[in-house]
Parts: sequence; structure tokens; C-alpha cells
Amino acid sequence: MSEIHQVTGSQIAAARALIRMSQADLAAAAAGVSVPTLGRMETSEGPASGLRNNVLAVKRALEAAGVVFMAEGELIAGGAGVRLKSA
Repeated sequence: MSEIHQVTGSQIAAARALIRMSQADLAAAAAGVSVPTLGRMETSEGPASGLRNNVLAVKRALEAAGVVFMAEGELIAGGAGVRLKSA
């Protein structure tokens, strides 16, 4: 499974909310990604839509902020999700 396919728009939105980061702050952290582009990613159904480099930049910025992305059924039966790294 490709890295870009593992992250969904809902996961991006949930991850950003989990770390209490605004769209503007996340867009700035993922250099080169605009707020409207991030908004489109977050509202996409299924895998996050957008240019591969933009989606990966957003995912990496969230991971750098302490977010862990989980694929569907990765830890327990259930859908994809996000959590914080343990301290």
C-alpha cells in the first residue's frame, strides 16, 4: 500500500484537530501547501486528494507534530484513525 493511499481526508482533519492546529498553521508547516488545498484534502472522501507531494508534506508535518496514522484494521478491528505518539 502506498504511503499516500494510507492517509484519508478525515484522518488529516482529525489529526489537525487532535493537536489543535489551525489550517493556516498546518499549511505553513507543510511548506508550499495553501490553505484552500489543505481544505480540499480534508473534505475529500477516501484517500486524501491532491498532488502526491502536497499530501505527503501534510502527512509528514502532522507526524512531526506527534501524530501517528493508523490504517484500517492496523491495531484492532475497525477503520483508519489517528493517535498521538506516546511520550
